[in-house]
Amino acid sequence: MPADAQDLRWLEAAARLAARGVPLSLPNPAVGAILVKEGRVVGRGWTQAGGRPHAEAVALAQAGAAARGATLYVTLEPCAHASARGPACADLTAAAGLARVVVGCADPDPRTAGAGLARLRESGTPADLANCPACAASLAGYLVRARHDRPHVTLKLALSLDGCIALASGESQWITSAPARAHTHAMRARADAILVGGGTFRADHPRLDVRLPGLEARSPERWLLTRGAAPQGWTALSDPQAIHDHPETQYLFVEGGAQAAAAFLTADLVDRLLVYRAPILIGGGKPGVADLGLASLAQAHHRWTLADRRPLGSDCLEVYERHRPT
Repeated sequence: MPADAQDLRWLEAAARLAARGVPLSLPNPAVGAILVKEGRVVGRGWTQAGGRPHAEAVALAQAGAAARGATLYVTLEPCAHASARGPACADLTAAAGLARVVVGCADPDPRTAGAGLARLRESGTPADLANCPACAASLAGYLVRARHDRPHVTLKLALSLDGCIALASGESQWITSAPARAHTHAMRARADAILVGGGTFRADHPRLDVRLPGLEARSPERWLLTRGAAPQGWTALSDPQAIHDHPETQYLFVEGGAQAAAAFLTADLVDRLLVYRAPILIGGGKPGVADLGLASLAQAHHRWTLADRRPLGSDCLEVYERHRPT
């Protein structure tokens, strides 16, 4: 039977579980799974560090015998291809005696695409594809990588009300408040790599690490947008298109400065904007984004959709998703 509102609620819960695997699940996608029986959760799991075990395997192991007759809600179609690292989740799931499987998102991997659902149905297990937006969002890095051969790119901007990232002198510490900066560090911890431009690197000597208690080890790789060489511990990218050359990177966080932001926006490689807006006016300061080369205002409209807005201390965070008509 097709997915209903209750199915979508369970899938959204599975998507929140999946977030715990980002970005540690590399090279695999971060998947979430929940087993529900008679309205009660009997097992749950998410992809573990290094990509194994998969979410379905964790949830089934936790449920044990209680899995029989339960419904599995999983954010991504169970894998159907053989691997030296473990059995195919479609086979594990098919053998579990489940009453039903509800999948949030089809797997674009040609080794599984459609085959995972087909194997479940062939085994006699009813399996439905829900096309759940929350599941797709939780798999953004994996899906963008599969479809466009590049990581999902988030551009972070910390701005004054009039769109500045610094005084004219270059002073920028701090535009935003401590809660906003802590949120930025939490977002860094969810990225595989973080990038700044050469100007920001030379002016600020940024560490680009995660400085939240308990998450220090989650600091991402450091990338530098430069035509020259990168210092030790950094990876040089000659231009934004070079992100295609890093096949295992699913999430890239672009943090500064104005030229780097403009370069990625002009190349249409930004999927999400995080705009931290402080309640201050600078006037005559350094703009957050350099010239984008627009020929008319019409080119600026209908590109971004507001996805979230929330206060962070005295500041406001606005999240925008790139609108790409299909």
